[in-house]
Amino acid sequence: MSAPALAASSPVQERRWIRFSPLKRLSRFAFYLFTVAAVVVSLRTIDVIPEFLSDAPEQMADLVGRMWPPDWSYLPTTLAALVETLHIATLGTLIALVLAIPVGLLAARNVTPSPVLNLFAKFVFVTSRSVNSLVWALLFVAVFGPGPLAGTLAIAFRSIGFTGKLFAEAVEEAHRGPIEALSAAGAPPLSTLLMGYWPQIKPAFYSIALFRWDINIRESAVLGLVGAGGIGVALDTALNLLYWDQVAVVLIVIFAVVVLTEILVTAVRSRII
Repeated sequence: MSAPALAASSPVQERRWIRFSPLKRLSRFAFYLFTVAAVVVSLRTIDVIPEFLSDAPEQMADLVGRMWPPDWSYLPTTLAALVETLHIATLGTLIALVLAIPVGLLAARNVTPSPVLNLFAKFVFVTSRSVNSLVWALLFVAVFGPGPLAGTLAIAFRSIGFTGKLFAEAVEEAHRGPIEALSAAGAPPLSTLLMGYWPQIKPAFYSIALFRWDINIRESAVLGLVGAGGIGVALDTALNLLYWDQVAVVLIVIFAVVVLTEILVTAVRSRII
């Protein structure tokens, strides 16, 4: 029998393209169902009052009307508090970096091949990141009293988990070639860290430090609401006295500082990386 005859006699199998397998379709349906159920339960739990939602635009317009025009005579007090906020954020970031480096080295498996020490370091990271900065501030205000010291320690302890975790990941991603060469030459561990790891992770470390400092400036701006110093104290004073024109001044200063900090951090990172 010839080849064309064989080809004509063989059945043609149709191929059908399916985007998702049955298991994937079931998983997507379960995810959508869970999302809808979570939204419905959340809306019923938070007890939304329709009357408050209906007049929210009027209340917002009234609030903005009370804030305008801003009371610029409150600007010197706000700027003095802003300087304290910058000091809190900067010193808290530096303390966090000093504490996060050794913990990050313990978390890096290529530097510390000990599961117990790795788990301990990760426990420190989780503990630091799971507690909000306002909660840390409340704890330190109870211990040291109200003031910038409590705010500085709150920023520092909140930042250890963030900076340490990213630092440990940067260390683990370092290339093994230079480290193996230094180890083969008999270099001590400190020299291996300084000459093998540090040149590779230096850009990432500076980027992490700048990024966290930017975050800390925004977080330290509200710590004064719980008595931890900074521009939040000026905001809390104006809110308690219902001086909405002074509240507007504080909010404008906070917004301006956040924008300028973002521009500064972006410019510095572009020079470093």
